[in-house]
Formats: sequence, C-alpha cells, structure tokens
Amino acid sequence: MAGTRLALEPGVTRLRRDAGFTFVDILVAVALLGIVTAMAIPMAGSSARGFRIRGDAQAIANMVALSKMRAASRFTRARIRADLNANTYRLEVWDKTNDRWVIDGGEVQLSRGVAFGFAALGQAPPNTQAAIGQSPLCTAQDSLTGDFAATTSCIVFNSRGVPVDTAGAPVGGNALYITDGSSVYATTVTATPLVRQWWSNSTAVGWVQR
Repeated sequence: MAGTRLALEPGVTRLRRDAGFTFVDILVAVALLGIVTAMAIPMAGSSARGFRIRGDAQAIANMVALSKMRAASRFTRARIRADLNANTYRLEVWDKTNDRWVIDGGEVQLSRGVAFGFAALGQAPPNTQAAIGQSPLCTAQDSLTGDFAATTSCIVFNSRGVPVDTAGAPVGGNALYITDGSSVYATTVTATPLVRQWWSNSTAVGWVQR
C-alpha cells in the first residue's frame, strides 16, 4: 500500500499543477472582459436614456389626463404648467374663492438628460398643430387672462374637460415636447379633446403614435 501511495503522488502533483492558470491566461481573460465591458456600457447607457424619456413622456400624458379629470370633478379650470427652463411641470387647479391657481400635488422634475424641446424637428405630429411648438405661455398665478409668465407652457381645461384659451374658448393645437437629444416625445391635445402621445427620432421627422 505504501508503494501504491508513492506511485500516485507524482500524478496527483501533476493534476494540481495542470488545474491552475498561468499569468498569461489571466491577462487574456482580463483583456476579454475589458472588451466586452467596453461594448456593453454604451448599449446599457442608451437603453437607460430610452427608459428615462419614455417614463417622462408617459408621466406627462398621465398628468394631462388628470388635469381634465380635476377640472371636471371640481367644476373649475385645471392646467398642467411646464417650466421650460427648469424642466419641471405640475398640476394646478383654479381656486374660484381666492382667484388664483393652486398647486395640486407637487413639482415634477424631468429625468437627467431630458428637457422640454423638440430638437431640430420642424414639423408637428400629423393633424395636431399647424406649426410645431409648445403650448402657449401660462398666465400668472393670480390671473386667468393675463400677466403671462415667461419660459412657461400650459394646457388648460375647463369644467367640461375641454382645452381652452385665456378667453375660455375651446382651442386645439396644444402640445408638450420633450427630448433627450436622440428622441423626441410629444403629448398633444386636440379640441375634441383627444390626448395622444407621439415619438420621433430627433434628427428627422418620423412621428409614430404611441
């Protein structure tokens, strides 16, 4: 038995040595891992940007729909108010007792890398606007008809859930556009009122309804 153990020991030693990795093997593995990672990071970044802007677009569309419901349920006007410089938006309801717009909920910030705008696009989604552009300026917090606030954009609904202008007349052509530099999303509201969401590449008009 002792002779058998001595005969096996050299083989065992060789198996342990063969199971290891050389320094060259490790360098090759690290290099391959670096190449795969370098290819994956841009793809992951692009996917993350796509998720962010899609989420923002859906949130804006949801708030537009909520504005319609708030106006109807409270028998007053309601609006979604966008700050085009700060890249924030919020829901406001007209307080008829105190004659002022009151914030309903909180301020919502667009995701990192997403801003209000439509990049280089020069054409609105079909059958929405004569010329591409954000909805009109918002009136001041204590006004329904004037004292417009610069760098803002508002979609206003009356108590029947119809989009209206400062005079209270039904109006179409409302839209809010956001972009991340690669894509542009639009939430449009017609006079009917029909709320729709659109997508296009930022460099060439190719609107697709979502």
